[in-house]
Amino acid sequence: MKKIFFCLAVIVLLSCNKSRTIENKETEKTTGPVVKVMTYNIYGARASSGSPADLNAIAKVINDQKPDLVALQEVDVFTSRTGKTVHQARDLAALTGMEWFFTKAIDQGGGEYGDAVLSRLPIKETKRYALPVADGVGGEFRSVAVIKVNKDGKDFYFASTHLDHLAIEDSRILQAQTLKGIVNEINTNGGLILAGDLNATPDSKTIGIMKSYLNLGCLQQCPLTYPSDKPGKTIDYITFSPTNKFSVNSYLAIPYLAASDHAPVVSTITLK
Repeated sequence: MKKIFFCLAVIVLLSCNKSRTIENKETEKTTGPVVKVMTYNIYGARASSGSPADLNAIAKVINDQKPDLVALQEVDVFTSRTGKTVHQARDLAALTGMEWFFTKAIDQGGGEYGDAVLSRLPIKETKRYALPVADGVGGEFRSVAVIKVNKDGKDFYFASTHLDHLAIEDSRILQAQTLKGIVNEINTNGGLILAGDLNATPDSKTIGIMKSYLNLGCLQQCPLTYPSDKPGKTIDYITFSPTNKFSVNSYLAIPYLAASDHAPVVSTITLK
């Protein structure tokens, strides 16, 4: 009788171990490398308090968060307003120990103004795309800075952009429609995390269009990001496509920091 009980106990134990092994394998299938991503409209490193441009203040925000990737908007390069010898993307990369890529959106003050990305991962490839403005409404042409990187054996793309700022939505809508083609092109080669200042609230037509081909990273309600001292609306986002390549673990805006008029947004994302 004791032998029967002993045999039954062994069978149950082996069954439990097998069950745990299956559970662990299932867990492994849904896990992968994790990247920490930030998007930050740096306002040319001019704090909303009106103080002079201060790249050290921006670098401190980035270094405190220790992201793998940063999408930067409102980046000045050799402009009269923030320094004719200052290349903000290059100089921030030096201050943070990261690689960089800058794309011009428009000319500004004898220099250039646009978007950039910083990467703690080696940059394998870079691309620039242009975004148009709608006829008859003015506004600013915009750019998309795209890099290809690899985290623990998984290639993916990371991009920074900044949509038009005018109250009328026409140019943002056109830019959102143009972005769809860009995202579809990139997705033929790998997944994309796209971040930036979209100058559009979650209930806007612009975001409605973008949600048709991008996933908003916000787990529930998107955090307020502007203005940084007293945030009243959400206009900065971290998005991704396609759904089956990424999983968001955390997503939050960093509280007020006297470095820019926007709050940075930080997210940790699993590469599935």
